[in-house]
Amino acid sequence: MNKKVIQIIGVPIDLGAGRRGVDMGPSAIRYAGLNERLQRLGWDIEDHGNLEVPVPETREIKDKRLKYLPEIITINELLYLKVSEAIKEGVVPLILGGDHSLAIGALAGLATEGRSFGLIWFDTHGDYNSYDTTDSGNIHGMSLAVSNGIGAQELTSIGGKQKKIREENTVIIGAREIDSKEREMLHQSKITVFTMRDIDQRGMKEVVAQSIKIASQGTDGIHVSFDVDVIDPEEAPGVGTPVIGGITYREAHLAMELLADSGYLSSMDIVEVNPILDHQNKTAELAVGLICSAFGKRIY
Repeated sequence: MNKKVIQIIGVPIDLGAGRRGVDMGPSAIRYAGLNERLQRLGWDIEDHGNLEVPVPETREIKDKRLKYLPEIITINELLYLKVSEAIKEGVVPLILGGDHSLAIGALAGLATEGRSFGLIWFDTHGDYNSYDTTDSGNIHGMSLAVSNGIGAQELTSIGGKQKKIREENTVIIGAREIDSKEREMLHQSKITVFTMRDIDQRGMKEVVAQSIKIASQGTDGIHVSFDVDVIDPEEAPGVGTPVIGGITYREAHLAMELLADSGYLSSMDIVEVNPILDHQNKTAELAVGLICSAFGKRIY
């Protein structure tokens, strides 16, 4: 019997963010013992290293409403190819960020060959802006919209078909800072949004159970896209866009444990770890712990 295989792909990109530092996220996560800890859980690890990403200082912003667009297209096209190859090989892609703009290529790769997947998007933000609604021009705030076929054609066309996700199988968990125009767009979609108020009222167990039910219905598996800023800054200080009032350490681990128990988790990305703003690699170590919980680590 072959062991399970996780293929790790690092994407040290901070071109999509408004703050430098998350390009060091993949290194910080590896430094926190990711590969070794996954191996102890029985996984075989294929670490493919990092994609080559230019630093912002060597590039010019040509459109302030779509910052570093050509570079982000190139990187996500490369990531699309890497993830689609992993899917064809039957291994589990684990993408380390880097900012959340990498989800454009990751989700495009997961949709290869007509494959359908559910998406659970842990994030403080909706990432559902576009050229017409953005205030910052930062593409990491557009990645979910792009993956749903909304936004610049150069981005939505990565990997072929425009829509990479199925709205009815997509869930956002932990939202607590959504722009007004973004909110309108999400309301018009079939995407399910569980805000922090929902978590406060229902509890993480019920929210995740409902999310798994939605994301697994008629799909080949569930992809988890985990922006570490969904966690309260007291627990995860090393993120580029911290917002007070996020989920707790234990709520985050419970969510990952429930996903592991479900048996539906088929791929994952974890993004926005910023070592420059961190304290003694605390946030990267938390990220590794969450990944391990998602891939089967149990308390007892």
